[in-house]
Amino acid sequence: MKAIQIKYLSPTNTRGSRFKAFTDAGSMIEPMDYSLNPYEQARQLADKYIERMGWPSKVSGFGSLPNNDYVATIE
Repeated sequence: MKAIQIKYLSPTNTRGSRFKAFTDAGSMIEPMDYSLNPYEQARQLADKYIERMGWPSKVSGFGSLPNNDYVATIE
């Protein structure tokens, strides 16, 4: 089993809000989609991350951590 951590990145002077999905295999960043709530966007980002990594897996669980990051477990 593996976990994907998804962190919210606050806006800066040059970039808007975004989400970063990461594991020990690498990371990917996606700009904030304001038409979705943050939970939905983080969940969709987990699916995109799995697809980009080419893993034959799917999300088996999704929730949040005490530091307010999201986490998706995959099997």
